Amino acid sequence: MPMKPLNELTASEIVTAIAAKQTTAEAVARACLDHIDAREPHVEAWHFLDPDLVIKQAQALDASGNVGPLQGVPVAIKDIIDTCDMPTEYGTPIHKGHRPRIDAAVVALTRRAGGLIMGKTVTTEFANRFPGKTMHPRDPARTPGGSSSGSCAAVGDNMVPLGVGTQTTGSTIRPAAFCGCVGYRPTWGDIRCHGVMEAAGSLDTVGLIARSVEDIALYRDVLLGVSPRPLAAKVIDPPRIGFCRTPFWDQCEYYVQRALENCAAGLAKQGAKVSDVTLPGDFKKIDDAHRWVSSFEFACNRTWEIEHHYEMISQTLRDNRLKDGLACSFEQYRDARSFLARMRRKLHDIFNDYDVLLAPSAAGEAPIGLNHTGNASHCVLWTSTHVPCMTLPLFAGPNGLPVGAQLVAARNNDRLLFEAARWVLAQYA
Repeated sequence: MPMKPLNELTASEIVTAIAAKQTTAEAVARACLDHIDAREPHVEAWHFLDPDLVIKQAQALDASGNVGPLQGVPVAIKDIIDTCDMPTEYGTPIHKGHRPRIDAAVVALTRRAGGLIMGKTVTTEFANRFPGKTMHPRDPARTPGGSSSGSCAAVGDNMVPLGVGTQTTGSTIRPAAFCGCVGYRPTWGDIRCHGVMEAAGSLDTVGLIARSVEDIALYRDVLLGVSPRPLAAKVIDPPRIGFCRTPFWDQCEYYVQRALENCAAGLAKQGAKVSDVTLPGDFKKIDDAHRWVSSFEFACNRTWEIEHHYEMISQTLRDNRLKDGLACSFEQYRDARSFLARMRRKLHDIFNDYDVLLAPSAAGEAPIGLNHTGNASHCVLWTSTHVPCMTLPLFAGPNGLPVGAQLVAARNNDRLLFEAARWVLAQYA
């Protein structure tokens, strides 16, 4: 039997153990449920969890005799993603009791691969600014980040090995960094968003949360609908790394700046080719352009709720995202969208000299307070330019809480991103 508690195994370890008949999907599910029972009052990661349904699914997986690429792996699903056997309520009382008739594409692909849908995790309201109930798994006085708060907290607390979130600004990378997880936002458009509530379709992606890069690579292949292709047996040669302080560097806490500078220097000593990257001045305007694109599309997508249940929308959402979106003209939106397209081309050229960029994942440790989800500026550049990125739990802040480092690759270079991330992690092993 595996030496670690079953709830602490990675997805890859669970699949291997079940295939070798060292454990069962039911045993793994029960271990996760036991841990959730002990920890959920202190974290509140789950919006919907039915233990009887979980065990029923696990028993069916064991009885099937299949050995899928995710066989028996418990997965947490963000509550803006449709599930045919569980409610999907989008983080708002407006849609309380909503029951989709079919699974979202990512859920259906997960089930086909033998994954066990554990339940629905807490999201912010409509995957936007107003927080849900979830607390940081290591300090309940602090935010876990958002909007994929429940999925990241569940993985960070060893409730499940895999979580599914989404990202329109920083909704996977930032909470994954806060909760000490490996978080991944893929190249825009690679993973299908059918059955996922659209926040701003020009920017939305599904996001993945795990405890290893190998699990991210495995799950990505499953969600692409392709046969999983393992990463190289050996860690690749040292990558070419561009150290990018970004236009938002001054918003980082001093200890994040120091940790990343030391990281860049240390990776260079280990053989990586590291040099500073300064983005062209126009990149400072991406934050503003993202604001108008995301707000305009979000407001259009929420028209029914605005028309019929405006009083049930939080004041936070009304005064920020919806206010911006309703005030934005189509011409302003179109100009912002065109600007972002130009920035994508400029960033593509920068990657001619680098395999990955090294940048902050977040401004610092998870901040104190549950009425906000933290600064998302350190993700907006990469979300807006449609490139794949990954946060790695490399550092600890002054309170001993996780601080992530973000690696960014060129569009369609997701596999290279994974290999570079493995090399970086190996230097910290």
